Amino acid sequence: MNWIRERIVLLLGIAVLVYTFVPIFVVVLMSFNDPASRLVYRFDGFTLHNWLNPCEDPSMCEALARSVEIGLLATLVSTVLGSLAAFALVRHDFVGRSSMNLLIFLPMATPEIVMGSSLLALFVAAGFAGQLGFWTILIAHIMFCLSFVVVTVRARLAGMSDTLEQAAMDLYATPQQTFWKVTFPLVFPGILGAALLSFSLSFDDFIVTNLNAGTTTTFPMYVWGVAQRGVPMQVNVIGTVMFVISIAIVLGGELRNRRRQAALA
Repeated sequence: MNWIRERIVLLLGIAVLVYTFVPIFVVVLMSFNDPASRLVYRFDGFTLHNWLNPCEDPSMCEALARSVEIGLLATLVSTVLGSLAAFALVRHDFVGRSSMNLLIFLPMATPEIVMGSSLLALFVAAGFAGQLGFWTILIAHIMFCLSFVVVTVRARLAGMSDTLEQAAMDLYATPQQTFWKVTFPLVFPGILGAALLSFSLSFDDFIVTNLNAGTTTTFPMYVWGVAQRGVPMQVNVIGTVMFVISIAIVLGGELRNRRRQAALA
């Protein structure tokens, strides 16, 4: 009993992690499934067919490519605009700054159904009712990713001391040199984290996308559509690949930080 009492926090943490990762383990397992019927979601046998033929349904890969394209474009635009806005909010004083800090949180706190329907009403009022598709999805994704980027980068800037920047300017570095040689490397982890978060939100979004997609299909919409007649096992392959990529990015960042700390030591 003493052993359990001393390690209760560790045991609870492990239990929570196991509970959290059970759905992911199911997705990985099902990616090797050879189902007897697409109408019953259970493991019937082991096969590599799903991995060797990920695009057996061409429409799935088309939807996946479209989601990746929208995600990358939304990430690029929202990261650039959000980072500039974060620098303005942290480093500059202007009229309405306090109000802007409050308004930044509104898209994050707004339910997705409200955000999606509001954007749809905006597009209809602007005369794009018959042109809903790729570009309206992209604009919608940029809109809701922007707040997450601003908050993430602003948190990095707010917790960053300006001592090194002042030292660089004391050593006669120009403002441009100070920014690219000192400021940007220090804030880059926050920008990278914001970009990864934006891509995840964009790639995963269904509600806002569904309301503003018209006849365009993204990967989450494809999964929702085929769920009514049986989900192909290749969907689990895509989910497993995305999970492995996410883990690889996290591990790569952790190894990079440890190498940097070892070098400084």
